[in-house]
Amino acid sequence: MGASWGTQVARFAEKYHVILPDQRGTGRTTRALDGYTTQQLAADMAALVEALGVGPVHIVGASTGGAIAQYMALEHPSLVRSLTLSSTFARFDAFTRREFEVRRRLAAEWDRRDLLTAYSLFLFGPQYTREHPEAVVEWIDHAAALPAHPDDRRIGLARIDMIAAHDTSARLGEITRPTLVLCGEHNFCTPLPLSRELAHGIPNAGLTVFENAGELIELEQPARFFAEVNAFVEGLNGPDQG
Repeated sequence: MGASWGTQVARFAEKYHVILPDQRGTGRTTRALDGYTTQQLAADMAALVEALGVGPVHIVGASTGGAIAQYMALEHPSLVRSLTLSSTFARFDAFTRREFEVRRRLAAEWDRRDLLTAYSLFLFGPQYTREHPEAVVEWIDHAAALPAHPDDRRIGLARIDMIAAHDTSARLGEITRPTLVLCGEHNFCTPLPLSRELAHGIPNAGLTVFENAGELIELEQPARFFAEVNAFVEGLNGPDQG
């Protein structure tokens, strides 16, 4: 899943020690068939941070990664220095629940390329798709070419169920780590009202809205994404600390 960050990895690696883990059941991890809850994936990430001996860390979590990051801050706070929650949510609303019901049906029946083509309509903003159609096709081609595993569909459905079940809304006030919430103005996957709920519920959280952007703001507006996160982290660390 690390490849989905595009140029952000190189940008951040110039200043920071970057750790780019694949979540359970994705990328180069073993294909576990159980344990798909955002709490368990947060425990996985906490175990990794402890094993590497690098905590507390600044967590930048996008979409599902942002949901996992919330549980990192709630259940493993000593390992967390700050949270950047990008295009994510504390819980689904009626719109998002219907959207993911449709996505689950597609994931159960369609082949990978058709599924990714449909997903691109949820993930990229209309303006970016109009102005950079070749970049959207490149994203589809790259994801479609990743090595397949016989359990990928089963795991994909389990992950959709996991995402739909995530709900930290009643516990947002318990998050004490500095938090920055980011969202695209035209995010149809995890729409802006969900980010507003996060920013309202987490004490002293900031919210930055990316105009004319969809879900994948780190790809659509890479320079601004880096600038916003870097300024937030520098404000906590000081300019010379990675």
